[in-house]
Parts: sequence; C-alpha cells; structure tokens
Amino acid sequence: MNKLRDAFEIGEHPLTLRSRKAERRDGFTLEELDFTTLHGERVRGFIARPLHSRSVPAVLCIHAHGFRYDVGASELLDGRAGLHSPPGPAFAAMGLATLMIDMPAFGLRTEPGESARTKARLWRGCSLAGQMVGEQAAAFAWLAARDDIVADRIGVYGMSMGATLGYWLAAVEPRIACVAHLCCFADFASLIDTGAHDLHGIYLTIPGLLNLTSNGEIAGRIAPRPQFIGIGDQDPLTPPGAVDRALVQTKAAYDRAGASGKLVVHREPESGHAETPAMRAAVVDFFRRHLADG
Repeated sequence: MNKLRDAFEIGEHPLTLRSRKAERRDGFTLEELDFTTLHGERVRGFIARPLHSRSVPAVLCIHAHGFRYDVGASELLDGRAGLHSPPGPAFAAMGLATLMIDMPAFGLRTEPGESARTKARLWRGCSLAGQMVGEQAAAFAWLAARDDIVADRIGVYGMSMGATLGYWLAAVEPRIACVAHLCCFADFASLIDTGAHDLHGIYLTIPGLLNLTSNGEIAGRIAPRPQFIGIGDQDPLTPPGAVDRALVQTKAAYDRAGASGKLVVHREPESGHAETPAMRAAVVDFFRRHLADG
C-alpha cells in the first residue's frame, strides 16, 4: 500500500484556500474557490450544494479529459460532451454537495500544457497522473474538514480521466465512503497487448505501476466499500477483453471481503465512451443508497 500511495503522490500536493465567494443559483448555492499549490500555482474550484445550511453528504467530482483543456472544473456546472448532464446541479437536487477542481493543464491551468508537464515530471521520476491523484487527495481532505459536510459520507464520481483518478484515489484513501466511475476501467497490460493503451493520454503514464499492481487489483482495494463501475462495450478505450480481466480481479477482492453485493457493474453492450441516461440513473440510485439516504 505504501508503494502505491507513493506512486499516487499522496500527501505531496497540499492545497491552500486563498479565497471563496458564494452566490445563489437556481436550486443550489455555488461557491467559487481559489486555491494555491505548494509551488504557488493557482487552482480554481467550485462547490455546488443544497440551498439550506445543514450539513450534507458530498461527492468529490473529478473532471474528464476529452482533449477539452478549456473545460476543467466548469464541467461541474456546464457539463461536457459525454456526460448526461452537469453533475453539480443534479447531485444538489439529491441533497448532496459536490466539489470539483481544475487538474493540471485544464481549466485555468492550461499553461504549461499536458505534454510539457508530463515530460518534466517523467524526467524527475514521477508523473502527471500522480500529481493529479495527489491534488485530489488534498481536495478530499479539504472537503472533509468543512463544517457543513458530513465527513464520513463523501463519495467520488468521475468519467474517463476522472474515473481512473477516482478509483485510484479511493484505493488509497480509506475515508472515501463509496466511488462511482465511468468509462475508464480496464487492465492496462491487456491494453498494451492490443495497442489500445495508446488511445489514452500520456499524462496517465506512471513509471513502473504495472510492476506493482494492476487496475483490477487497485479497484479491489476499495472493498468492502461500495463501488460502481460503468462500462460501454463499444468504448475503444476499454475493450471488453481488458475490462473482463480487470473485473475478475476486482470481483475476487470483493468476494474475499464478503462484500460482493457492494460491487455494482453497469455494462451496456451497445454504448461507447459516454454516460448514457441509463448509466446516470444507475449512478443516482447508487449515491442515493450509499450517501444521500445513508
């Protein structure tokens, strides 16, 4: 576990809040956040929460990639191609708060870009993906420390890049209550065998990760906590064979933990790299059972 936490750079990327401002939106309260990293880079964030002031459960939402470097944390409020609808307002209507921050190279952090950041970190023996997970760990800790958040009822949600970062984080952060991830669950060794790994961005490369473990085993570390895996079998980034191999490992971990009922696999034979209406409905049901109605 310590080696995996090191690979994911947990504890290495603290975030300090500089300022925040709140406004009332249609059906929810929005907070715009301004953080800084340890090295002084500014990080934008947003919180959407129900209009009342009572403490609520929360979801750390992690944005996708999609080569839309301009989107970043605004995905929480505006959505993006591939998402059924913006998660912030939708989850606020369920009584949940949501937090999303810009990842490096996205949103207001587009310079330096993904390639330059990745290469610089690889030269130093670390990775951009590791920095991303480390920053999400800091965002989770900040969210859990808020007085208006129920700290033991915080889940994680993400699609594509956000999916991988989400279950990686949940694997090494035991305080996360549950995780729902969509359209990015597959065995990386299998992807390499077929060449499908090259469809994923270079940011995701963590040196030596496959010598430590596999994605199926990483997701299995989340057991016995609830986990939702959403997959479209027509998604070229997660071909069925690579998904099947990872699922065998994850299901085995849940079986060993006596928690097979806590693993939800939503698989659509005809869908691709997108959150379908049926997938969103299943996610809503998952969070309603494990967070909102906790």
